[in-house]
Amino acid sequence: MKLNQLVKTDKKKIRVGRGIGSGKGKTSGRGHKGQKSRRGVAIKSYEGGQMPLYRRLPKRGFKSINKEKIAILNLSNLQNFYDKKRIDFKNLIDLKQLKKIKIINKKYSKLKILGSGELKSKVDISANYFSDQAKKKIEKLGGKLTLVKN
Repeated sequence: MKLNQLVKTDKKKIRVGRGIGSGKGKTSGRGHKGQKSRRGVAIKSYEGGQMPLYRRLPKRGFKSINKEKIAILNLSNLQNFYDKKRIDFKNLIDLKQLKKIKIINKKYSKLKILGSGELKSKVDISANYFSDQAKKKIEKLGGKLTLVKN
């Protein structure tokens, strides 16, 4: 290593407003007049005294990042799929099978059966949650319910 190969590390900070020769004299790089040329200014979303946009808009909840994705299926939907021969009530109906035949999107990790509508034949269902109405209607027809615990 030679003296001419050393890198300067003590670079001086530019002192603004210290004469024309300094390169940052007179207005110190702030232009002429106006609020931004003065000291102590922070204009982020200032709208000249008008109520800022972020305060005019209503506050509307939030989306939880830990929320579980639960697919909801009514008994009427199950009956419609059976009538259209998309599902077979002889086999066990669960989330995996419903995803496989593309009735439920793959993004869902749990299944809930709701009691809206009527079933005409007995069915065996495996799900994470059942509404009370759905339980009564399925058991009345002689169907079997299996609760999946996660």
